[in-house]
Amino acid sequence: MAVSRWLQSAPSPVLRYYLYKSTKAVEFYRPIMYLFFLAQGLTFTQIAVLEVLYNVTTLVGEIPTGYIGDRIGRRNSLLIGTVLISLTLFGIGLAESFPMLAVLYICWSAGYNFRSGSEDAWLYDTLTDDLSEDEFASVRGRGEAASLAVGAGAAITGGYLGSLNLSYPWFVAAVVTGIGALVLGTMDEPATYKESDTEQLRFEKTVVIVRDALSQRNIRAFILYYYVLYAAVAYLVFVFLQPIFETVVVDAGISPDRIESLLGWFYAAYSLVGSVMSYFTGAIKTHLGIQTWFLVLPFVLGGALVGMYFVPLLALPTFLVARGLSDVTRSFAGQYVNARIGSLGRATVLSAMAMVSGLAVIPFQLGSGVISDYVSPLFALAVSGVALVAGSIVIFLWETPVVETDD
Repeated sequence: MAVSRWLQSAPSPVLRYYLYKSTKAVEFYRPIMYLFFLAQGLTFTQIAVLEVLYNVTTLVGEIPTGYIGDRIGRRNSLLIGTVLISLTLFGIGLAESFPMLAVLYICWSAGYNFRSGSEDAWLYDTLTDDLSEDEFASVRGRGEAASLAVGAGAAITGGYLGSLNLSYPWFVAAVVTGIGALVLGTMDEPATYKESDTEQLRFEKTVVIVRDALSQRNIRAFILYYYVLYAAVAYLVFVFLQPIFETVVVDAGISPDRIESLLGWFYAAYSLVGSVMSYFTGAIKTHLGIQTWFLVLPFVLGGALVGMYFVPLLALPTFLVARGLSDVTRSFAGQYVNARIGSLGRATVLSAMAMVSGLAVIPFQLGSGVISDYVSPLFALAVSGVALVAGSIVIFLWETPVVETDD
């Protein structure tokens, strides 16, 4: 009933945003993603190299694609990225070697380059037109909730499809992502963007806009905290979920033949927990506050990652909650940064943040891949948990508070 009222009250552009978010399709392949790579004969180190290639592409491409998004329009940038991702997913399903996957990972990253800054920029400017930019965290959280709710069914489907053939979930995801491109074709550019004089936006001016944004003390501290430290650790949680899940359930006496279907159900629960948490992003902001959230977060997640090394079964509830934590945190991060930058060049600034994040993740990925091959994925995540807690304490002491207000 609450969801029905939410859809009925949503302005048309926001409703289309919810529909677009529902076509992200990642849950189809996510339950079998790394099992698929391992089935192609890849080692953990090779998987880590794929992730590094992805993030190097992000590093090189974020600012140029953000600039393109500011020039040609955020909707058009989203459209280009979505089509590229759809084609890449289909290609991954056909790939049979590490070199092929390496090329496709570069294309995959390029697609997300076009979407990363433009999506939040489009939404923030649209809310400026029709509602209030203060609603950003709530609307973005509900968009994530829609995506995750649909993803729950997709995860179960993907798990069963993967038990038949590990390529099938990639093909289905490619089709559903293509539908997202059709939804984007019905969306308009926000009036706030159209009035921002983008025709006069030259690359040199964009560089100045990014430099001015990064010169703000509170944004610099927040970049270190969220885009460098937290984002890198959260990414590793995503990477190692499947092999750790497999190890834990097999050690508990479950047949290895049931892993793919069980992963589908686990990812469905993972999505539903994330959906509920994302839906209540606005309520969390009101009752807890953004500042308190960011102060407590590293100790909760970091402590859980260390704890599950000593009690492996703790990995299951930790993974269930980690997705919801990440989605709520991403919405709060978007609210915080968007409130401190102007519309002109907004996509480029947000892409620059993503570029910094991509660069920071690389040493974490390489190090965790090597540690996982020589020790275990559980140990790699425990080390990252320690790094998250220790690094956050250093940042809090150096540039405290990380978040100055709860806006």
